[in-house]
Amino acid sequence: MVSAQTTLILFAVSLLIGGFAISVGAKFALKSENYSHAVLTAVLGAIAWAVVNAVFEEVGLEGALSSLVGLVVWVWVVRRRYEVGWIRGSIIGLFAWLAALFVLALLALVGVSSLDAYGVPGT
Repeated sequence: MVSAQTTLILFAVSLLIGGFAISVGAKFALKSENYSHAVLTAVLGAIAWAVVNAVFEEVGLEGALSSLVGLVVWVWVVRRRYEVGWIRGSIIGLFAWLAALFVLALLALVGVSSLDAYGVPGT
């Protein structure tokens, strides 16, 4: 059984990984270096994704459609937080996703595989 403290630590580290990934995406697309802004974006993006999935699940439309709508809403959150258009928001998202996969792969190589990148879809 996993303790509440362990769960909280896993959540915090996963959120920091997600924030780092968004920060990498923003740095690539915008030259932005504000890590705390990226972490809050990860929190808001994760909440938006969860709300979309919950709504679609409630009406029985979970699956690919809810994932697609969740991704669009997540990019909308990113573009609103960084005050950019859809293309730059998507670029931030793409590079955030790649950065998250890279970090998670590195962590898996050293034996840490219980983490996610909260706030970055598809990781």
